[in-house]
Amino acid sequence: MTDIRAYVFIDQAQPQFAAYIGTVTSGDLLTKGMSALYVEVAPGNEVFRLVDVALKSSDVRLGAQIVEREFGTIEVHSFDPSAVRMAGETILGHLGKSPADAQAPEITSTERISNVHAYQAQLLNRSRRGSMVVPGDSLAVIECAPAAYVNLAANEAEKAASVTLVNCASVGRYGRLWVSGRESDVEAAQAAAVAALRRRPGER
Repeated sequence: MTDIRAYVFIDQAQPQFAAYIGTVTSGDLLTKGMSALYVEVAPGNEVFRLVDVALKSSDVRLGAQIVEREFGTIEVHSFDPSAVRMAGETILGHLGKSPADAQAPEITSTERISNVHAYQAQLLNRSRRGSMVVPGDSLAVIECAPAAYVNLAANEAEKAASVTLVNCASVGRYGRLWVSGRESDVEAAQAAAVAALRRRPGER
């Protein structure tokens, strides 16, 4: 039996989120304005079959086909949202599942740090893949499970406020998001990310 750990539809990739994904993906590049679908499953090897049925069913591009120690993740995208939704429906049909069968996101930790110290900013910047944290900015850190849901959190955070996307780690048991900026913007972005993670899979 295949377990759908995460089913994540992104309606419109935001500029920073799309640029960030471009630094970590090994497949076709997601660009601003595209719709995307992330599906995380266990066992991980199931991703190969799911990629096959998705690509043959719809005019989508493959951004990621990842098998790690415990889970597997695929990402497909297109400028046509209906093509991405069709790929998702085909994947679900192949598995005999619906979006409601995916695990609901679980927020395992949220933190907000005001006026980040210069020393902490230096260490954060050494391990980030996105933009840098500037000393004096505020920083929101969100951890969730399954990991793929953090992509939705990042995209919704960027929609909600003028923040800097610092890191978005979406592979493994937990996903982790860091965004920085002015205190009020970070607060709004954090609230939007948390609200997105509280929705059931498949909800718009």
